[in-house]
Amino acid sequence: MKKIFVLFITICCFQRINAQDSAKISSAYKFVIPGSSLQHGMVPISAGNLIIGSKSTEKNRKADEGPQHKIAIPAFWMGAFEVSRDEFDVFFHDNNISENSTVDAITRPSPQYIDFSLGMGKEGGYPVNSLSQYAALMYCRWLYNKTGIFYRLPSEAEWEYACRAGSTSTYFFGNDVAALDKYAWYKKNSDNKFHQAGLKLPNAWGLYDILGNVSEWTLDHYDENRLVNWQENTDNVFVAYNKARYPKVLRGGGFNDEAGQLRSANRFQSHPSLNRRDPQIPKSKWWLTDAPAIGFRIVRPLAQPGADEVNEFFKQYLGK
Repeated sequence: MKKIFVLFITICCFQRINAQDSAKISSAYKFVIPGSSLQHGMVPISAGNLIIGSKSTEKNRKADEGPQHKIAIPAFWMGAFEVSRDEFDVFFHDNNISENSTVDAITRPSPQYIDFSLGMGKEGGYPVNSLSQYAALMYCRWLYNKTGIFYRLPSEAEWEYACRAGSTSTYFFGNDVAALDKYAWYKKNSDNKFHQAGLKLPNAWGLYDILGNVSEWTLDHYDENRLVNWQENTDNVFVAYNKARYPKVLRGGGFNDEAGQLRSANRFQSHPSLNRRDPQIPKSKWWLTDAPAIGFRIVRPLAQPGADEVNEFFKQYLGK
């Protein structure tokens, strides 16, 4: 396995914040996707502590989910819903940016060579799917350039903290898998397709489809020994980073996953097989032919970094 560098990302705003700062994040808000009338809802995630990972007795537990550690999580906002196809298409069709440019501040997604929705749904609030972590981060950079506000993918720890919503059980609603149908689209009830956002119940913090429907990209590079090698009192402000494309961490599970895979602590890793049928040479950095159940959700750190820091962040992750 390639070495994983643990990167201190001050620009991602992983700093601890005081109670007064935390109070500023008490309200949800919506913002308009630039160049459209679409609104994206963001819910407040107050600062707190996360016990990351799963108990050794949890059913379906995997070795990479432990041992558990206590982590301090600063406040942030998170999208109430996964980014929709409608929203991503505003970026996709932005005529003010160039396709595959290596010099533009914003780069347009490459044309799709098949219908990646596979007939499951596009307009009307369906999640965008079949796209790479690179594409998700490029969307975040486009939002920053358009709005001046730093949006990004969540860290793996932030994602689990938001998903759990204060719970320590197998799922955010408890341990009874029979209740999962009320909260998530997964293999048992999805009819092998993703669905419009918001048709299931949200978690306690107002996040819809945080489990199921489509899996969600995080910032982290996957390391099966991440929690084994955790360094107390230092890794609270770190993200596992590696410039290699694979494997990256996905969370939440998708419409084609079993109930046991939708547990709050379960970790997924990306793999080159997600793009095995891509007919392009070289293979697309944007689209993944074999990832119909992969999408993303955005976060906004409470403490906004400066322009130089934001540009350095995107340069590090995107190479430009």
